[in-house]
Amino acid sequence: MRSSEYGPRKYNKRRLASLSKIEELKGKIEELETVLQNCELQVELLEANNEQWKKQLHQPQDQVRDRDYVISTALAQVREVADHLQTLTVHADVLSLKYESESDRGRELAWLLKYQGKALSIRARPYM
Repeated sequence: MRSSEYGPRKYNKRRLASLSKIEELKGKIEELETVLQNCELQVELLEANNEQWKKQLHQPQDQVRDRDYVISTALAQVREVADHLQTLTVHADVLSLKYESESDRGRELAWLLKYQGKALSIRARPYM
């Protein structure tokens, strides 16, 4: 009788050990599922942050591009003005020669045209 009782008792111990192990593994699985969910949430958060950083990176690049366009447009306009000033200086030289000999007022106008035009032309040279 002892040997028959020994068999079922041993079986029950093994069965209890197996059930205990199963419960332990279930607990570990639940822990791992929780860790996995947390990792997935962190990945989503990192992806969202990455998109935000990309947007923040592109914004200054767009501002620099816009600023460069404005500066290049302004420089083109300044060059046009400088070219026009040069043309006006040539015309002023011609007019100053014409008016220089006519009267005091003409000489004054000639001086103004000649020297003011040259002054503006000198200031415009760096932009040409």
